[in-house]
Amino acid sequence: MAHIVGGFGSSHGPQLKVPPPEEWHERGKADHQNKALWYQGKTYDYEALKAAREDFSHEITDEAMQRRWDVTQKALDDLGRYAAAQEYDVLVIVSSDHKEIFGDELLPPFAVYWGDSVDHIPFDEDHLASMSPGLAKAALGDVPDRLITRPVDADLASHLIDSTLEQGFDTAASKELPPGRYKNSGIPHGWGFIYQRILGQESTIPFVPIFINTFWEPTPPSAARSYDFGVALGKAIQSYPKDVRVGLVASGGLSHFVVDEELDRAFIKALEEHDVDYLRSIPASLMTAGTSELRNWIAVAGAANAAGLKVDTVVYEPGYRTEAGSGNAFGFVTWTNA
Repeated sequence: MAHIVGGFGSSHGPQLKVPPPEEWHERGKADHQNKALWYQGKTYDYEALKAAREDFSHEITDEAMQRRWDVTQKALDDLGRYAAAQEYDVLVIVSSDHKEIFGDELLPPFAVYWGDSVDHIPFDEDHLASMSPGLAKAALGDVPDRLITRPVDADLASHLIDSTLEQGFDTAASKELPPGRYKNSGIPHGWGFIYQRILGQESTIPFVPIFINTFWEPTPPSAARSYDFGVALGKAIQSYPKDVRVGLVASGGLSHFVVDEELDRAFIKALEEHDVDYLRSIPASLMTAGTSELRNWIAVAGAANAAGLKVDTVVYEPGYRTEAGSGNAFGFVTWTNA
């Protein structure tokens, strides 16, 4: 039988891929232009958000940004060493698609890719030119320097589809990814970042991509449904008949594009304490914009709890980039066998 031997969660925001301060301020320009900055269930333009919150000028000094960069880069390096030490046979990576692949033609709440492989494709100049301020340089951290075809454990993926269906989830199945935004059917950044920054570009560990529609109405699953899907996923992995070492990965989050430390710290505490009631009860009004990617972590927490794993290490840094408190909060967690 398959064994879930551990797992990890990592943010993948653009500030993790470009050093401060100039590049972080560049990304902050997009926040100044954003007319719908979500914070605690409400939307603000930049000036209204700035007026509604405390002044975060002390959080965006060169020294503060550099310290956070140093801490987060060490955390990513540590995750890489942790993953290598686990000697995984396959990774089940849960992340969210920003309409890079699935669009308005079909937005499944949960989907599993079960092809034999998937292409990991560099951006071309047209793709980079179309990105918002500060994003193009960061996006290079999600893609390899050449086309790489990454192996997928299609047998395990097929089993996960069948098993979660049997457990009451209408899991969508994709054997050929749609062309998507970039017209190339390449694996999106939520999965690409895990290989590029944590596993290493040349990693040959097979994976199973699990898609959760965290962003796009009308089909984002509730926190409860996300957690329960994770439990079903964990049970499905454990019922797989082959003797393989499986790792769980949550990619995305934490709060962004407005940093909400109160929410982040409560969320991390719930992960550490196995507080299932909290994880299943987070209202949809708080899981908006990039903060919606908490659903990926909630699902992995459900799978980890089903497998008897516990949170072992936690690193948290609120990555502020403007005076209004916009930015990307970063979390890095490992789950180990209890």
